[in-house]
Amino acid sequence: MAVKDKGFWIMLIFILCGLVIGGLIGDLASKINGLWWLGYGQSFGLETPFVLNLNIISITFAFSIKINVASIIGMAIAGFIYRKV
Repeated sequence: MAVKDKGFWIMLIFILCGLVIGGLIGDLASKINGLWWLGYGQSFGLETPFVLNLNIISITFAFSIKINVASIIGMAIAGFIYRKV
């Protein structure tokens, strides 16, 4: 594995952590009057799960992403921290 590949995976982990932590902060801040805008966002993905039934095995596939303002800010902060580290 090349050094560039390791950098990519570490950056991806940083950004995913920023998205998750930012999303959590956005959900918590949406209940506070002055910080409601941090929870403003959009959810998209498959509304109903896709089911593949083969009688022996049944596979269900569903995918949904919820992005809010705080998760975008968290992603930007994670990218900044990655650059500094």
